[in-house]
Parts: sequence; C-alpha cells; structure tokens
Amino acid sequence: MSANTSRQPTGDSDLSSGPGQAAPSADGTPGAAEGATNPKVVDGSGRSAPRFWSSRRIPAALAALLSAAAVGFLLYDVVAVRAGRNAMRWRRLAEELATRPLDDVWMIVGAAVAMALGLWLFLLAVTPGLRRLLPMRRPTGIPGTEDVRAGLDRRAAALVLRDRAMQVPGVQSAQVDVGRRKVKARARAHFRDLEEVRGDLDAELGEAVTSLGLARQPTLAVRVRRPKKG
Repeated sequence: MSANTSRQPTGDSDLSSGPGQAAPSADGTPGAAEGATNPKVVDGSGRSAPRFWSSRRIPAALAALLSAAAVGFLLYDVVAVRAGRNAMRWRRLAEELATRPLDDVWMIVGAAVAMALGLWLFLLAVTPGLRRLLPMRRPTGIPGTEDVRAGLDRRAAALVLRDRAMQVPGVQSAQVDVGRRKVKARARAHFRDLEEVRGDLDAELGEAVTSLGLARQPTLAVRVRRPKKG
C-alpha cells in the first residue's frame, strides 16, 4: 500500500539511504531499523504475534456449491439407474476418458486445470491472507487484555508516514509504500541540502514507524531527490 502527496522545482540529483538506516529519535530512543533486525513477529509481551487469517467466504462458498452439485448429480444418477432409466451422460464421458491415451491433448489440459485448481485451494488453506493488515503489539500490564488483538491497515499506515514526511522542511512531495517487512519512502526536496533532508526524514519516519506499535518493526529505506526540471 502506498500514499503520496506534493506541495516548484530545481536540480536533478538524488540521494538514498539503504534499508534499516533510520536515525534515533529526538528523545534518544532507537529508530525503526533497530527493531527490524529480528525476523520473528513478536508482540510487547514477548509472544509470537500471528497474522490475521482471512475467512475466505467466496472460495469456501464456491467449493461447497460445487461439491453439493457433484454429490447431487451422483445421487440422481444412482437413483435413475436403480429405477430402470438410462444413465446420465457423464458416465459415458467417464468411460470415454478411461479409454483415452494419457498423451491425449484433452487429458493433459484437464489434468493441468485440475492440478492448478487443487494448488489454488491448497494455498488458500495454508496461507493467512489479509495482507493489508499489519499485526500490532499486544498491550501488556493491563488486566483482561491478554486476548486483545489489533491490526493496522497498510494504507492507513502509509498515510500517517506520508504526513510525517511532509512535515520535514524542504520536502516538496512524498510517497510512502508500506509492506509487511519494509517501508519505502521517496521524497522530492526543492530546497536544503539533500543529505540534511534525508537525515531528517530518517529520524522523523523512524520515530513514526516506532510509534505505529507494530509487532514487527519494518526496515526503513529513504530516497531523496530533486524535482525534475520543467
């Protein structure tokens, strides 16, 4: 998720900082990059903070409907044959498929489609989903909050960080992309030295990322350049 905004152009050079180079905040607390060296998502109590799982109602409903339709057709065909009627066409299709060679084009296409569908369902079953939500640290020292879980939308986090970036003197426009493991900030500075602007952005955004209260502190990468000449 990303957010961008802009505030009259000069120059054409740029300056960037690598991941995890956020400067300390004004009160001496470390920037966002220090907490990002731990790859495990841990909340404030030291326990692992799992991601939010998607309910996936649409895939579940489709799978249930297809399964119900297949079972209904099977039961109808069994009852029809028992009643002395002709079997449904799918039985003849099954017999034809049983006699086709394995290198037949339609056999290969059908197997590929079935494998792709099965792989898709497997990935839905083993992955959490809801990538737009970032787990936040659980509150500690407050009775009755052991089971409280909170998540921050990546778009909202990007908007907050963009607004903080626009507060840095010299920044004309800013764009922030917030991922699960990394925050990328790109800014255009129309006055002041680029090194100074980048240093202030490192400090400002490092403090802002820490204040978001995320369970996993993402690394911070800041890039500053001059606006393009008009």
